[in-house]
Order: sequence, then structure tokens, then C-alpha cells
Amino acid sequence: MAVLEELECNESSSSQPTVFVGKECSLFRAVVALALWLGSIHFIVVLVFSAVFLFPSRFAYLVFALLLFLMVLPLNDESEFGQKLSRYICKYSSGYFPTTLHVEDFKAFDPKRAYVFGYEPHSVLPIGVYALGSHMGFMPLPKIKVLASSAVFYTPFLRQIWTWLGLIPASRNNFYSYLSAGYSCVIVPGGVQETLHMDHESEVIFLKKRKGFIRIAMEKGHPLVPVFCFGQSYVYKWWKPDGALFVTIARAIKFSPILFWGIFGSPIPYPQPMHIIVGKPIELQRNPSPTTQEVDDVHSQFISDLQDLFEKYKDIAGYSDLQLRIM
Repeated sequence: MAVLEELECNESSSSQPTVFVGKECSLFRAVVALALWLGSIHFIVVLVFSAVFLFPSRFAYLVFALLLFLMVLPLNDESEFGQKLSRYICKYSSGYFPTTLHVEDFKAFDPKRAYVFGYEPHSVLPIGVYALGSHMGFMPLPKIKVLASSAVFYTPFLRQIWTWLGLIPASRNNFYSYLSAGYSCVIVPGGVQETLHMDHESEVIFLKKRKGFIRIAMEKGHPLVPVFCFGQSYVYKWWKPDGALFVTIARAIKFSPILFWGIFGSPIPYPQPMHIIVGKPIELQRNPSPTTQEVDDVHSQFISDLQDLFEKYKDIAGYSDLQLRIM
């Protein structure tokens, strides 16, 4: 993959993890890439605010018409322009933080198989998932999709760019169909619910009741892979309200309406190093109708493996005093 030209790969031995490290790159190009990738939400807010309070009525109507058009415009994940833009974003984002990917057993991944990656934490935005995408070229898997909140795909600009980056709406039908088509799928089990419990003192993952992805992996017989990202929770500063109303709104719109900001209040995140740890695949026998107890057993193993990754790598990632709360 093209992105590998910008990375260092360290494969010391079969007993050691394979490590990919994003190299430093042009700050200007990195900022442009990050603005394209992550700036859409802020841009839409500013645009709507300006249309309501600043623009003449005729121009405001044009703005809302354009936004509505972009909300219903059919998505094309194979767009040549979109593919080039996605490679640009991935290439120049990896060195900005920088991003380091640790793969516990690189040789355990078979390019001919599909895997289910359970990625945590969600944080403000689970942006570290891009390190697992096809455009990055880290993982030896030719087809990967990331399941994201359906709210993303109703947001102008954001829906186009994130589709090109390999994201799809997180629905059960999409999960089944893409696995059946040979795609590995990355899912953030905690989702919106997890953002409701975030705090500034620890890493919080909402996982104890999230078993649907486990059941689907078992039904399809695809290996389950625990993934943990260190540093992602610190690339943005954030504030969220408390109370039942906030929780109700977040669940209804499938997106947590929190305030978040990066450098100088912009959507550009802080250059906080991110370490994404990919655990060893948990092999599963295909079981079209797993019992509740069988699902619970695999779920417990997944949580245990995720906790082990956290404890094993938190010193390496520079978070020796960080605590993990599993809800």
C-alpha cells in the first residue's frame, strides 16, 4: 500500500509484536488532511449559524438547499477522487499525532479471511480506527469496513469523506452482509452510550451489556479481535452536560451532542501520540444459533483479553497511572 512508504515497520521476532510507526510529515499537509477528515462537523455548525443569523435570506435558503442535497446525494465508496483523497488523509495524518500500531501476532491474520475487530474506547471520536483501514496498509487484510453511527451518514460533507475512508452505517444488516462478502469489520461496541460516561480521570468503556457483535461473530464463524487505543481520549478537549435529558437526546439522535475542540478551538486535534494495540484473534467455530451462555463465555474472554492488552501496553504507551473502567 502507498502509505507504507511513510512508515517504519519493526518485526523483531515472532514472539514480539509487529510495530508500525507513523513518520513525521509536512505540518501543512497534515493540517489540511485533518481539516478535511475531522473539520466537517465544525464547518457545518458555523455554516448553519451563519445562514440563520448573518446571511441574507436568499443566500441562506441556498445554503440549506445545498446541505439538503448533500444529505441525500448517493454515496459512492469507489469514487476515484474519493480514493485519492482518502489516501492523502491517511498518509499525512499518521505522522501528525504520531500513530503507532502494535499488532500482537501479525502472522495470525490471513488475507483470505474476514475478522471482527472490537475497538475501544470510543472517546469523543474513535479516530484511531483509521489505522486499521484499507487505505493505511497496516493490516494484511485487503477488505476492511468500519461500522459508524448512522448519524454520520446524515451529515453533509462528513458522510462523503467518511464513506471514502471506508466507513458504513452500523446496522445489523450491514454487519452481516459485509462479513458475508469477505470484508473484515471494525466496530466500536461502546458507541454513543460510552460517550455519556466519559470522564477526564480514567478510560471508560461501556461493554458489559454489548454482546451483539459477539453473537454475530459466532454466527458467522469469524475470529474476534480485541483492539485498544491509548491517547485518543486526549486529542480533543471536551465538555458534556449532565442529566437525563442529555442521555435521552444522545440516544435518540445516535450521536452524543458534546462540545469538543482541538488546537485554538479548531477541529484540528492536539498532536497527542496514539498507540493502537491489536490483540491476537480469538478463533470461533461457526455457530448459527449460539446459546446465551455460549455468547457470555466468548464475551467474557473478549473483555479479559482487552483488559490484558490495556495492562500490558499502558506503560509502553506512556499511561502508567491510567485506570480502565468497564461498565
